[in-house]
Amino acid sequence: MDTLIAQSVHDLYWNRDLNCARTCLLTLGKIFDITIESQTFQAAVGLHGAGGYRAQCGLVEGALMFIGIYFHHLGKSETEIIDLCYNFADAFTNEFSSLRCYDLRPGGFTPEDEPHLCEDLTVRGIEFVKEFIMANR
Repeated sequence: MDTLIAQSVHDLYWNRDLNCARTCLLTLGKIFDITIESQTFQAAVGLHGAGGYRAQCGLVEGALMFIGIYFHHLGKSETEIIDLCYNFADAFTNEFSSLRCYDLRPGGFTPEDEPHLCEDLTVRGIEFVKEFIMANR
């Protein structure tokens, strides 16, 4: 387990109460030394399964946003970035069996849930994104 990722996720979840998409963006920003601009951060406020609706997982959405930001920074074309996003979605599905929060968090979001129920999944997901990015630079 990547200690930096685990510590970042824990801190962002427990001390800032951020959702998975925002946590993903900020943690990847730390790893790859990319500043997440305030509008991007604000746009990710409801990207935890579409505001809890359990649609596409916020880890996927945060990762896709970061892939666009990072690879644009490296000078990749939009076509190349679109292909990377497709390949990421395919790889994430192969690794985690789904892109949907509905499948990854089968119990949904209820008041009885322990806080930050997806912390372990978030750490594993961000580790996966990091490796995907490093393999495709």
